[in-house]
This record gives sequence, structure tokens and C-alpha cells, in this order.
Amino acid sequence: MASACRAEAFSSLVGGHISTELRINDRIRVPEVRLVGPNGETVGIVPTDQALKLAQEADLDLVEVAPTARPPVCKLMDYGKFKYENAQKAREARRNQTNVIIKEMKLRPKIDQHDYETKKGHVVRFLKAGDKVKITIMFRGREQHRPELGFRLLQKLAEDVDELGFVESSPKQDGRNMVMVLGPHKKKAEAKAEVKAAKESRAAERAAEAAEERAERTATPPAAQKKERRRSENLDPDIDL
Repeated sequence: MASACRAEAFSSLVGGHISTELRINDRIRVPEVRLVGPNGETVGIVPTDQALKLAQEADLDLVEVAPTARPPVCKLMDYGKFKYENAQKAREARRNQTNVIIKEMKLRPKIDQHDYETKKGHVVRFLKAGDKVKITIMFRGREQHRPELGFRLLQKLAEDVDELGFVESSPKQDGRNMVMVLGPHKKKAEAKAEVKAAKESRAAERAAEAAEERAERTATPPAAQKKERRRSENLDPDIDL
């Protein structure tokens, strides 16, 4: 059948044998099967050769969908179309899948307030974008004997960005460093959608402002450029100027 040929062609393209996934048609070698019709209706237990005959008459494939059942469950379907639709769904799922990126921000335990605010601003931006943030406190010299400084700093940072993220991995000592991981409340896809919506909103506002300015220029005619010429006062009436 044509659909079976398409299925065979698909298996050769992907480089695997179709029997490793689902057995179809004459590859089904059990004496009887529990048959399901093309619309999901239950036909019942029938001999396999009879099920194959029904598939041929309907120009469909006999596909073993539950090989571990007793007897195996088979369904009448267009297997080539089934494979194509599954491939499309998998492609769409991969397209919608987003990878969470882990950003890293390094701080010193005795960081001044200005630098802290700058670093915190970066963390806020990362979390808004839906990314995780690995916060690393770097200890040097005698600072290694004061781990509580790093712990308090990480705790303060987590509290400051509480609305955007949460502590996914609590602070822990890692050699000379102390590490904490913050996770975003929003998923990457949601963050991207919000950024896109915000850009579109700003673009619409700019377009509306430009259209309003054009309308005002069109409605208001330009002021007359010519000024009335004034006659000079002639003090001597006999002299024509």
C-alpha cells in the first residue's frame, strides 16, 4: 500500500528500522489481535490475517499500538500520516522549548553600596529576562575566616530581589568562594513574551505620536511668509521716492 511505502521511506530517511518503534502490517506475526477501527471504535479480537485484509480494503495500515497487551492491540490508520503528524508535533515542541541560561554575578564580601546597587541591577535584569543567576562571593586573605559576611550579603541580595526571584540553591561554601543560585519566578517563555509585548507597545505609541504630529502639520497651514511692504515716509512731497 502507498501509505506503507511512505512509512518505509521515512524509516530509511531517519536511518532506523521501523520495527524498533511500531510493528505494522505483515510484521505483526501474532495469530490474533484486538482490533481498533480508524475512528477509535472497538472491533474486537480478530485473527491477524483478517485484520490485515480489513486494512487493505480500507487502504490503511495495521499498526500494533500496544504490543504488550494480550492479545496485542492494533489499530487501522494511515501510518505515513501518523508519523508525519508526530514529527510536526515534536518539531513544534522543540520550537517552543526554551533553555534556561545561568548568568553569573561575582561580589566581594566588603562591597561598597554603589557597587552593590550596580550588581543588584544586573541581577534584576537577568531575573526579569527569565534567567537563573549564580551569585558568587569571592573571599581573599583573612576574609576566608569571616564566611558570615558573605552569607549576610547573599541573604540581603535575595531579600532585595524577592519579587523577581527565589533562592533555588542556598548559600554554600565552595573553596574560597560562597555560592548561591537564584531562580526567576517567571519562565523564560513568559519573560520573552512580556519583553516582546512591551516593545510592540512602545512602537505603537511612537507610531501614534508620529501620526498625530503629521495630522497637526496638515491641519495648520503655514504662516504667510510675505510681509506687507511699508511705504517710507516722504518728508518732501515734491520728491518722488
